[in-house]
Amino acid sequence: MQGLEITVLLGLAMLVGTVLAPRLRVATPLVLLVIGLALGFIPELRQIELPPETVLLLFLPVMLFREAWTTSLRSVRRSLRYIIPMSTLLVVASAFAVAGVATWMGVPWEAALVLGAAVAPPDATAVAALGRLLPAKTFMKLKAESLTNDGTALVLYAIAVALLLGDQITPLQITGMVLLSYLGGAAAGIAVAAAAFFALRRMQSTLTINLTMVLVPFVSFLIAELIDASGVLAVVFAGLIMAWVSPRITTAMSRRAADATWPFGVYLLNGALFVLIGLEVQLVLHEISGSEIGILLLVTVAAWIALFLVRYLFQWMFSPFARPAAGSSRSLRHRSRIVSTVAGFRGAVSLAIALSVPVTAADGSLVAGRDAIVFVTAGVIVLTLLVQGPLLPAVIRWAKLPSDDAAIEEYELAERAISGAALSVLDDLAAEHGISDRVRDRARREGYERLELANARAVARQRAIEERDLSELDASFDDASSTGPVPPDGPDLDQRSTERAPQVTDDDGTALTGPLQMIAVSDDIDVTQRSPLLRHKEAQRLRLAVLERKREVLLRLRREGTIDDLVARKILAGLDLEEIRARGIEKASD
Repeated sequence: MQGLEITVLLGLAMLVGTVLAPRLRVATPLVLLVIGLALGFIPELRQIELPPETVLLLFLPVMLFREAWTTSLRSVRRSLRYIIPMSTLLVVASAFAVAGVATWMGVPWEAALVLGAAVAPPDATAVAALGRLLPAKTFMKLKAESLTNDGTALVLYAIAVALLLGDQITPLQITGMVLLSYLGGAAAGIAVAAAAFFALRRMQSTLTINLTMVLVPFVSFLIAELIDASGVLAVVFAGLIMAWVSPRITTAMSRRAADATWPFGVYLLNGALFVLIGLEVQLVLHEISGSEIGILLLVTVAAWIALFLVRYLFQWMFSPFARPAAGSSRSLRHRSRIVSTVAGFRGAVSLAIALSVPVTAADGSLVAGRDAIVFVTAGVIVLTLLVQGPLLPAVIRWAKLPSDDAAIEEYELAERAISGAALSVLDDLAAEHGISDRVRDRARREGYERLELANARAVARQRAIEERDLSELDASFDDASSTGPVPPDGPDLDQRSTERAPQVTDDDGTALTGPLQMIAVSDDIDVTQRSPLLRHKEAQRLRLAVLERKREVLLRLRREGTIDDLVARKILAGLDLEEIRARGIEKASD
């Protein structure tokens, strides 16, 4: 098929999946995967192959950069006790467990080790797509683990492929490969982020800023690959750093444009990838002889079960070294481990590793076991997505993990803090910018009203939580504990961000109308006095100064760890919207 036909086909498949998923109450990636599997029954469509370079160079950099961008750096720092062993030791244990099972079932050892390296790491994009129902802290820990474990998997893959091709690997070489993968990938990501930081400080155009941002993941990945380091880790480091420094080196308009375009672009790539995975499974299935399919299906199921068991047992064995949450019981920690085990999805990285296995060796002979590696890897991906994906919501409901209201509480705290800080320096800002008393007093009234509204919402939410707890307690006495907690009334976090953004008004607090326009151009106006036009310009200057003060306080709260990165980003989006309204869309986009 031609490229245009494939593009149209993928677009139609994603459209159908996006429409069907809400009606079927199933996650969209699962529907897209099933559509890909169904399309694979058409012989012409099975000719569509997914080159590993496409996944590694087109899909992964953008998707991983976005996932790193939306990952909390504070959560990563606080969860290092969990992330480090899970992204290193668990990957090694999983790879060797799968290799052992596959070897026992007849797969050559070298090919089995490559298979283990391919399916060992959970995939960040799959976790992000299917793990949204998880509590915020659990979701962020899984996401951080999935972003950092690929370095270990790629080193194992390089070792396994070398053994598969008949090369000799010494312990010293293995150590060098591990250090180069992690340190080289981190260095490449940090270097590119530093270069982008200094370049963006000199840019004001929305277009050039966002073009630079788009280049960051690709350049990071390229540099890391050139030095044989981990391109995945380079993208992750660059994404985390750029997300942290972005508020200080980009403009409000560029951030709003990026927030509107990046999620859509990532959705398209992610959706296309799930459809292509389904097609790839059908392609591999039809290329393997019927006599081999039976045993390979057994190997696939055995490898999937091994990954499941190893992940749970690893968490259980390392639980004495972890720092349990305050007030958590043994039963709660057990349920949390089960949730984390079910949420360990495999995806794009595993498929890219399997497809990267050479077809022929240096002497021209076919590499033994390559078809088995690709088949089993694709099968494990399908099992984790189609079995664990639908199972996860039920497991989360069963686990009854405590609700996590920390993000909402921090959001309310930050809203009150930045509003109070702006009010405390309002007189100084008015004097600095030459603002009249009338404009200053109106700004003060609006500020106090906003602060009172934030306080009222916080009190209302707390009362709703208390009422919910009381209703749950009453229900438990009535043996009705099976009913889930009633969510508190009121808007969610995203709605709060939108509702709290003040509207831009004229100096009387109302929208500009026809009669006011007539007064503004009337011959009776003394333009040497404080005319409506002058007061409007004063209000604009004061509003921009207040917004700048709020940003400073917000970033200080983030820097001190008082609020989470993602909470700060939500509030910053509201402040950006205010600034665009205050400046006007034309000036804001300059």
